[in-house]
Amino acid sequence: MRKSSKKRGFTALLSTILLVAMVMSGCSGGKSAGDVAPGAGGNNGGGKSEQVTITHYTIDSPDRTFIEQLIPEFEKAHPNIKVKVEKAPYEQFDSKLQTLIAGGNSPDVTSHYGYGGFAEYYNKGMLLDLTDLMKEENFNAADYSIPDHLMNIYKVKDRTYGIPVNMYVTLMLYNKDMFDAAKLPYPPSDYEDKSWTFDKMVENAKKLTVVSKDIAKTQYGVDFTWAERDMRPLYFGAEPYSEDTWTNGGVPSETHFDSPEVIAAYNKLFDLVFKDKVSPTSEWSKSVAGQNGDPFVAGKIGMSVGGSWNLAGANDFPFKVGVAAVPWGGNDKVRSTLFVDPLMILKDSKHPKEAFEWIKYLLTDEVQEKSIDLSGGNPPVNTKAAEVYYKHFEGINPEDVKKVYEGATKYGFESYNHLITNYSQINDMFINEMQPIETGHKTVAEVMPTIQKKVTEILQRK
Repeated sequence: MRKSSKKRGFTALLSTILLVAMVMSGCSGGKSAGDVAPGAGGNNGGGKSEQVTITHYTIDSPDRTFIEQLIPEFEKAHPNIKVKVEKAPYEQFDSKLQTLIAGGNSPDVTSHYGYGGFAEYYNKGMLLDLTDLMKEENFNAADYSIPDHLMNIYKVKDRTYGIPVNMYVTLMLYNKDMFDAAKLPYPPSDYEDKSWTFDKMVENAKKLTVVSKDIAKTQYGVDFTWAERDMRPLYFGAEPYSEDTWTNGGVPSETHFDSPEVIAAYNKLFDLVFKDKVSPTSEWSKSVAGQNGDPFVAGKIGMSVGGSWNLAGANDFPFKVGVAAVPWGGNDKVRSTLFVDPLMILKDSKHPKEAFEWIKYLLTDEVQEKSIDLSGGNPPVNTKAAEVYYKHFEGINPEDVKKVYEGATKYGFESYNHLITNYSQINDMFINEMQPIETGHKTVAEVMPTIQKKVTEILQRK
């Protein structure tokens, strides 16, 4: 997840995600449940075994801490298990986790809710190998309506280290009121509509943009924040990391951020701001955010491309909102970033069996459906519960939400922040080094050689 993370009725077999399924085939680490000391686990049902407490570590935000409301029912059905929720702000999530582990207070269950991702956790040997435990408990993903291709994301050499619980996609939200005022047809939700291209999006954005000295009258056609900064070239078919990244434990042998293809891709995105002038500058966005919150929510952006967590507040937007496919940008296989959040048991868990009982409970049809409302709109991984999720948003056609999710799954690739090691450091570096481009003080060509050098150095760190 980036900020939160994705999907449902996903019968479409995601060839790209299957590529990700091989993502860590060259790495090693973690620990098998069979290696846990005898007696560490306990009765995983409602038996008479000694009561134990497990800790679920998460972000201190309502879309994550809602799980506290699920605990009483779980504990009633499992009287030998108590669940404690440990919280941290998003920015402190990874550092606090490391502190807890170093101090001998490792949580039992968590996900990659901070800047770091699965590859980083795995390569640090933080994760429990769940394979033997799943076999012992007769766990079958199909019993929880979890598609196989999502389970495959968090497998390494056919060993499982995480079980998906939520899945977000990249999608487009658009302001229907602005489209109506400009007399423009709404963008399609069908990913197979070949007329919906990046250039067509720019054409629409120009008709939606109004620039005025009066900030209150200014509006922009599109805000295109597709994925993390290092992943955005992929949308145009430029690959910044070598192919062996996905079979080498999230550690690429080469990076290509100073290549002509990657530079051209970044230029197309920054042209939206500085050449076509259909997207806001970072300074304008900050000034609007200071007054009214997010510029799109404030009614100042016609189309916004980002993670589907942005849908969570759609019922409260002060305008009619629609959901559409991300337009085609030149990559025939990838048009969406996926953010699949797994639940993982940490290697130092003292009660892995009880922790696994909690995970299974969170995956059931009933709890996944209930979690949609309790969380404010988190998309369940359970495909049965997904049908309820599609209907969650007032004024948005459920069929459009479903088409966008299924299309994004078909044309999606798991987010780099989950799949590349040392990502928290990479992310900080990109934010700092790309700021002069975002403010118009430097060109892409001037900055990319520095980024290429620094990302290489970060990836070589142990």
